[in-house]
Amino acid sequence: GGGGAASMTLGEVQTATARRWERVWISLMAVLLALLVGAIVILWAGRNPLLAYYALWNASFGSWRGFGEALVSITPLIFTGLSVAFAFRTGLFNIGAEGQLIMGQMGAAVAGYALTGLPAIIHVPLALIIGALVGAIWAGIPGFLKARLGAHEVINTIMMNYIALYFTHYLVVGPLKGHSYLPVTKQVLDSAKLWRFIPPTRANIGFFVALLMAAVIYFILWRTTLGYECRAVGLNADAAEYAGINVSRNLVFSMMISGALAGMGGAVQVLGVQHRFYDLFGFTGYGFDGIAVALLGNNHPLGVIAGASLFGILARGSQNMQSMAQVPKEVIGIVQAAVVLFITADYLMRKLLHWRQRAGRQTADAMGKSVGRDGK
Repeated sequence: GGGGAASMTLGEVQTATARRWERVWISLMAVLLALLVGAIVILWAGRNPLLAYYALWNASFGSWRGFGEALVSITPLIFTGLSVAFAFRTGLFNIGAEGQLIMGQMGAAVAGYALTGLPAIIHVPLALIIGALVGAIWAGIPGFLKARLGAHEVINTIMMNYIALYFTHYLVVGPLKGHSYLPVTKQVLDSAKLWRFIPPTRANIGFFVALLMAAVIYFILWRTTLGYECRAVGLNADAAEYAGINVSRNLVFSMMISGALAGMGGAVQVLGVQHRFYDLFGFTGYGFDGIAVALLGNNHPLGVIAGASLFGILARGSQNMQSMAQVPKEVIGIVQAAVVLFITADYLMRKLLHWRQRAGRQTADAMGKSVGRDGK
């Protein structure tokens, strides 16, 4: 009996490992197919796809300057990708990472210039925490509405994006406007700025903060009781509640953790790159790209890092591709859309295959019962 249980456990582990590798290969194939689609579009436009992709690669890896700026593009995508992925893992669709990132930017900007007399070792972490806290509060509102009233988080988080956009616009042209004719806040103090480690680029330690947050999210999801409860609610809220898990509390906690990640991403942008809040009358796009990053990374922290790296490199290289190969930068948008399309199509195909297999088993069972009755 014990040997059978052990062999069953081993089989389950092998099956889970095989499925993980299957998802990895599916993501890689989606990227390759998307690049192929991009090459076809470039050929159709009468340009050389090899030259275009060389320019794309060279923009990020042709020099230290390019590499540093690529890290700047990758960093916010890691944060928003983690934000969306964590929500997905817990059964929530956080479409509001964009608004949470904007609010995190504003919170960090105010903390960066208003908190004076602090040493950098205190000021930097405090400003980052305040940005994350503002993002968490902003995401907690639709989480609370979901838990208490059943209001769907997709609609609420989308609406919260626009509220964040217009609210910060009011602040930056009104009470929080800095000493400039532009709609910006005051510049953050030197004690709140993140260290830039590849001068003269804007690459800063926020990249390592993003990697640290990926490790923290992995630990929370798979090594803590809170993570287990959040994943259980995501898999089946009714079963989780029957097992004694407080579903409402975990919904709110999940949204707040998700919002804190996006808010910290906004804080890193302000403290490490912009050094002030700029009026974002028009979305940055990082929050929405985070959805694609999470899908490509299969909602796993390591996958999110890989997906963010791909999308960051594509974004960084689009301008270089246009100047060197005379290929419109919109081709990169086509490639990104194709990645999402192929990932989504794969999920649909696997779902159809699962339904077909289940229908086949049901047919086989029905035939077996019929043969059994005839035999009797």
